[in-house]
Amino acid sequence: MSWHAPGRTWRSGPWSVELRDDELADVAFDERTALRSIRAVVRDRNWDTARLVVDDVTMGADEVVLRVHTDGLDVRFTGALHMATTQSRLVVQLDLQAEAAFATNRIGLVVLHPPGVAGASLRVRHSNGDEEVTRFPSEISPHQPVLDIAGLAWTSDGLEIALTFEGDAFEMEDQRNWTDASFKTYSRPLALPFPYGIEAGEHVRQRVEVQARAVGEPVTGAPDVIELDAGGPFPDIVVGSATAPDPAPAIEPVGRAVLVELDLATLNWRAALDRAAATGLPLDVRFVLSDAEPSAILEGAGALREHDVVRVTAFNPTGDAEHVSDAAAIDALRDALAAAGASASVVGGARSHFTELNRERHRLPAGLEGIVFSIAPLFHTRGTEQLVESLAMQRLVAQQAVDYAAGLPVHVGPVTLRPRFNNVATTPPPRPAHADLREGYGPQLVDADDERQDASELAAWTVASAAALAVPGVASIAFFEEWGPRGIRTTAGTDRPVAHAVRALAQLHGHRLLHGSSPDGLVWAIGGVSDAGHESVLVANLDRVQRTVDIRTLAQSRVVTVAPGEWTALHPKGEHA
Repeated sequence: MSWHAPGRTWRSGPWSVELRDDELADVAFDERTALRSIRAVVRDRNWDTARLVVDDVTMGADEVVLRVHTDGLDVRFTGALHMATTQSRLVVQLDLQAEAAFATNRIGLVVLHPPGVAGASLRVRHSNGDEEVTRFPSEISPHQPVLDIAGLAWTSDGLEIALTFEGDAFEMEDQRNWTDASFKTYSRPLALPFPYGIEAGEHVRQRVEVQARAVGEPVTGAPDVIELDAGGPFPDIVVGSATAPDPAPAIEPVGRAVLVELDLATLNWRAALDRAAATGLPLDVRFVLSDAEPSAILEGAGALREHDVVRVTAFNPTGDAEHVSDAAAIDALRDALAAAGASASVVGGARSHFTELNRERHRLPAGLEGIVFSIAPLFHTRGTEQLVESLAMQRLVAQQAVDYAAGLPVHVGPVTLRPRFNNVATTPPPRPAHADLREGYGPQLVDADDERQDASELAAWTVASAAALAVPGVASIAFFEEWGPRGIRTTAGTDRPVAHAVRALAQLHGHRLLHGSSPDGLVWAIGGVSDAGHESVLVANLDRVQRTVDIRTLAQSRVVTVAPGEWTALHPKGEHA
């Protein structure tokens, strides 16, 4: 997969849509974005998503037809996605037919609303015809902000937009929880039982109608200026321990610590701990407790006595507090540490996405010494646009986490491209069969690899991610793994382009943080001020075109030009790296 997959723009009257594979993206009216996307999804009982393969595209003056079939999940659906327009209306219809019986959690159309609608007034028509007026949430909503949707209407960017949904009951969730740049309206309501069955030969038919009208002037873009404020220490840069199979290459340490997740229900957690400690850096340890052997945490805590551990936490593997550090998990950890004579800062939070921290933070006990959560932008979809758009959302989740933490340090990570595990699976996770690392562990056993790990653009993305996440109160950010398919180095120990970006960030340890927002989510900057007052700034451009940006600090203003998908360093005297 290339960093940017090619797309085709289709225009009909005032409407334009970018065709990105099976996705109808950037639905615009009068050159203004009405919707982020409309697409069809087929998901199994574990929320894994089948790839929708486009067999044929027919494009006319006022209609587009995508002939499609699914690939993967041991099921095949065939059918079509049909889009047609008039002057003020765009209609998308889906018809998919199952070739065999299938257990699914969701099949149908999903509509993504752009994040810029946050806070806008929203009129909702329910399935019984009743209407209510609410708002798109400004803060990231932990739960569905709107239920039982038959129609929606709102005004944004000078457009009055109205949607009508047919074929199922729809509801909305705030996908900013997963750092997706969207609110998602989808069907089947989560309150209904799942998985549910689709019989062989059964059709899934749905329809979404979009009406738009210009009622004002569009919002003008922000100037290419990034203002960096000084505040708080530069966050520690941490790298995850490799989860790939042995043999491990000889490598030099990078960053301030190594993050390692130890699933106490596996045979090889001790081998994973030994590998994490091999570079000699302090450890950030995340225990996953064992339901079958609750006493395993005593062994885990005892194993920490021999290591320098900067912080430790424990997560529940199942139950109401699944993947969360509730009072029971933290009490078990603290008791085990005391019994083992081991000491470390005890933190807590969510093993998975910000979503679980947002929804379950009431379960976190008092007395924690920090808050943790992870980020994996390629959770719902795997397009590069998703990676780039997630950056501005990372700034939102970091700020909201800092607010929740109320003065406690926030530790973000691991930051990975794809999820390290399926936190919504209804079947048990795969586990290694041996006590050593011949098979690897954790992400090695699931579909967590992504070929963009080798892309030069990932270095710029990592600088931008650090810039987005580094708000005062974020004490550390953990990126990727030390080596392997998900590493900053290859399995042989050779640097990937992203390694240079991680090192440049790590070199700002001990500096005072220079932090600021992006004007458009595509260009970002982060820096530090040394004890001597010298400023160093890293600038990243995730746009598809060259950008010239004015970087302003209290001390100076510097204009820098950055090529698309690249990053650069501004050193204290102003010269580029």
